[in-house]
Amino acid sequence: MSVLHGAGVRRLVRLALDEDLGRGDATTEATVAAAARAAARIVARRPLVLAGLPLVPVIVEQAARPSIEVEPKRADGAAVESGTVLLELRGAAADLLALERVILNFLQRLCGVATLTRRYVEAVAGTRARIVDTRKTVPGWRLLDKYAVAVGGGTNHRFGLDDGILVKDNHIVACGGIRPAVERARAGAHHLLKIEVECETLAEVDEALGVGAEVILLDNMSPAELAAAVARIAGRALVEASGGITLATVREVAETGVDLISVGALTHSAPAADLAMDLALDDGARTGGRRGRR
Repeated sequence: MSVLHGAGVRRLVRLALDEDLGRGDATTEATVAAAARAAARIVARRPLVLAGLPLVPVIVEQAARPSIEVEPKRADGAAVESGTVLLELRGAAADLLALERVILNFLQRLCGVATLTRRYVEAVAGTRARIVDTRKTVPGWRLLDKYAVAVGGGTNHRFGLDDGILVKDNHIVACGGIRPAVERARAGAHHLLKIEVECETLAEVDEALGVGAEVILLDNMSPAELAAAVARIAGRALVEASGGITLATVREVAETGVDLISVGALTHSAPAADLAMDLALDDGARTGGRRGRR
């Protein structure tokens, strides 16, 4: 089963529907005939990478709007141009109007994350580096945010604190150093968990190597420092770079020879994709289609 159909995502959709619909769509109920039927198109207003289309039937199901038929016109992961029709829906006009904003909110967020991720992935093409995400996600949206990163061509880092051992600066402080932190982690973790250590200096890199860290996170280092650390590690551990990396700097970071580049901006700063739903009655008469309906 796709992550888009899991219980956690369904709960999130239900919350979104409860938030937006409340006791009902007052405007539509007052203005649109119950018998009116319509067709709607979800259209890209800017170039984007598509993510989240399989979620639309979940929204329809959770909203209990059986009149709505969903017909995808593209697949997740596709890069599309402005004006591309992504999805067609048919059903009661009132149902389509009631779900418009919830559908667009989910798609705008997911397409935005996938589109930004694709830009980073393309920026490091030809190097060994993979773009990875972080836990800097919208609360409750982690599965969806990370799904969109993967659709955009990125790689998922930990999904949660239970998903791997990453000894960061505050763990090192709390344990009194890298060595005791890693030794305690190794003693308490099962044999399938790798241990990653965050390092801010070359001296810390040496200490992490000495205690057998399998992955070393180089935090907020300059490209010159990253290259020196990669040479010092010399394949004895996977190397991840992190900290303030942007589209303008990611290529230079990748060319230092790191294996992974983690970018929090993929999920904490991705701009929403520009999408709209254009509605037409069955007889072709326009009843909407304006950009930016509130």
